[in-house]
Amino acid sequence: MSLPELYQSFYDGLIHTGPIEFIAVIAGIVSVWFSRKESIWVYPTGLVNTTLYVYLSIKSHLLGEASVNFYYTIMSIYGWWLWSRKDELSGTPVLSITHNSRKDWQQQLLFVTGAYCLLLAALIWAKKSFAPEAIPLADAFASATAYTGMWCMAKKKVASWYFWIATNLASIPLYFVKGFMFTSVQFLVLLILAIAGLISWQQKAAQSSTASSSL
Repeated sequence: MSLPELYQSFYDGLIHTGPIEFIAVIAGIVSVWFSRKESIWVYPTGLVNTTLYVYLSIKSHLLGEASVNFYYTIMSIYGWWLWSRKDELSGTPVLSITHNSRKDWQQQLLFVTGAYCLLLAALIWAKKSFAPEAIPLADAFASATAYTGMWCMAKKKVASWYFWIATNLASIPLYFVKGFMFTSVQFLVLLILAIAGLISWQQKAAQSSTASSSL
């Protein structure tokens, strides 16, 4: 495909973006913006995004992404509960942004590897059985890193942003190929926000560590 054809395809896709995809994209961008700010609103806005993408993903045979968004929905409720918990004496949030320990890294890498292998096997089977348009390698990678990123986000771990960056990099071409041009743009915006979020959370984790060591 030549550059003019690529541009035309991209333009046509944006023009024909449906209202469901449009609302889902806006909600997703707003949710990530709130997460960068460490705002509890990351979860209610995120729930709008995830529930709509469960429908869109199933419709386009992106079964790994559908499972991710269903998982997002469950984890958003869990994360919402964790982030809303406050210390009874001080009234400050129980959770604070922190870096991974070695044990955290081991658990997360084991989790993302296991999730990738399971999803890949399931998607290869689905492609052969009833979903010929599935893209197992990319879909499994985007899904596994997203699973891990959401888990880390609920725990306010800086490492969550590394997994989000990986998810966004895989999802940009994945959704472009599937014809969701506006969603592809969303993941480009989310990639930029994820890099900004990583920098912001690294700074907050450093401040929290300094405050703790001075006590």
